[in-house]
Amino acid sequence: HKNKTKITEFILLGFQNDKEVEILLFVVFLLMYMTSLIGNTMIILLVCVDYRLYSPMYFFIANLSFLEVTITSTVVPKMLANTFSLSKVISFAGCLTQSFFYFLLGSTEFFILAVMSFDRYVAICNPLRYTIIMNKQTCMFLLLGSYVGAFLSILVSSILTAPLPFCGTNVINHFFCDSAPVLKLACADISLVELADFISSAVLLLGSLLLTGVSYTYIVVTILRIPSVQGQQKAFSTCVSHITVVTLYYGSSIFIYVRPEKGNVMDVNKFATVLNTVVTPMLNPFIYSLRNEKVKESLRDVFKKYVGR
Repeated sequence: HKNKTKITEFILLGFQNDKEVEILLFVVFLLMYMTSLIGNTMIILLVCVDYRLYSPMYFFIANLSFLEVTITSTVVPKMLANTFSLSKVISFAGCLTQSFFYFLLGSTEFFILAVMSFDRYVAICNPLRYTIIMNKQTCMFLLLGSYVGAFLSILVSSILTAPLPFCGTNVINHFFCDSAPVLKLACADISLVELADFISSAVLLLGSLLLTGVSYTYIVVTILRIPSVQGQQKAFSTCVSHITVVTLYYGSSIFIYVRPEKGNVMDVNKFATVLNTVVTPMLNPFIYSLRNEKVKESLRDVFKKYVGR
């Protein structure tokens, strides 16, 4: 590549529509982003200020909300800014940084979802020992472990991607620096990086899904042994919101990342990624608050205290 110039910035194509459609998408994504920020921040604040929500389950819900805020914020503001930008550029360092944080935070989320299913398992299958097992130290250890595990799971791919030479076209067919479309622009053999990507995605997603599945198998068996239907419903209702979030996340992520050949399905991937980066984070507060009596009570009290005076 003697006479090829080294790339210092990338162009993010986004959704490539007519101006009217772009404006409509901008408004929709902006509203979803604002709803997501307000909803998730509200959950974090409620868990911090209301003693009724001082339990491991809400501690992890608040951390999930924090991840939702940070994940959407690594991707959506740049996407919104590019809608009206003529150049749609992102610097080389900015692109790698965005990609790194998106995958670090996203991977942490899967570990947290697995941890939350373990928390439900202990609460339903070992209720008498729940406070002993899920004490403060355990919760902090599981939270820290989620971040460390996520960092380790993306480390190899990051190390292999960083030194790659980019010297051909610099146009990324996506609205953020996702790994597959960025790798396609490298002018070097990327088969090793793609393999590392595929293995780490598969291990992370399927491994954490297996842990979640095992927890829920035990939970279902335990719930079915509860003699009263009312007792069964009460036990199961504490799991419904978590199962909903798990289904949304794993469905779209396995579709995007755990396929050996990610070739010409970029447009489908874009919309699946919108589900992950915009739609689910926006739905998360509603899924957790609307299904949860304690959160609803807490919300009502806050409104009475500050709004209904």
